[in-house]
Amino acid sequence: MDCEFPDDPRFVLARGIIFEAGRLALESFADLGALETTNKLNGQDVVSQADKAVEALVRERVLAAFPEDGILGEEQGLAEGRSDFVWVVDPIDGTSCFVHGLKDWCISIALLKDSETVLGLIYQPTTDELFAAKAGGGAFLNGKPTSVDRQATIGTGLLGVGANFRIPPQQVSDFIHLLLEAGGMFIRSGSGALMLAHVACGRLVGYYEPHINSWDCLAGLCLIREAGGWTAEFPIPEALLAGSPVIAAAPGARDDLWGLVAQSLASGKLP
Repeated sequence: MDCEFPDDPRFVLARGIIFEAGRLALESFADLGALETTNKLNGQDVVSQADKAVEALVRERVLAAFPEDGILGEEQGLAEGRSDFVWVVDPIDGTSCFVHGLKDWCISIALLKDSETVLGLIYQPTTDELFAAKAGGGAFLNGKPTSVDRQATIGTGLLGVGANFRIPPQQVSDFIHLLLEAGGMFIRSGSGALMLAHVACGRLVGYYEPHINSWDCLAGLCLIREAGGWTAEFPIPEALLAGSPVIAAAPGARDDLWGLVAQSLASGKLP
């Protein structure tokens, strides 16, 4: 694979790190019987020793090269820096898939400068696919330019949908009900970052999750915008630690998706 942005030292670093992190994660994935896991909020929200090891590796490599930069990781939180840059890392997005031997997991690295996402990389080691984007520089899949599906609509494409226990279950079920009534269809792979990457390369027509953490989505949102898609605002810095809803779509699905989300929230059934 060619290096997409060879003149950007932080991109070159991130690209090297994400491949190294992928190799480390695959070592644990190949021996799941020996993997230690613990629960976070409940039995569906887990963290493994692989998550911790991958994040430690990323932090070490980033801070060795750019010690003034800040870094936010899912497992170790925010270490503020003195530069304008903040790295946002999900060491393994889709940990539940990972620990159950499913291949739908990835490593996500985003880079913020003055609260704007300027780089986004998502790597799926099980398929050896690297999704990479730079603000103003386009989006790439394994070194080749990629794009959202400009022809697909809610009625013809697949919509990625995320769910978690931080929001009322009915908020998701109401949206799904309305989507199906509108002739749409959905999938949930277990990795929000990976589903966002699949919007960027045209495999999915859009993605919606009522609440998502910044480390799960910032890289993917950058990818979608650079691939010609649309994303609702994910407010930074407010949502950097608190999370926010995420809505993203190819042009042909934007209005319908936005309408379905608004209708589900206004249904009167939600708190």
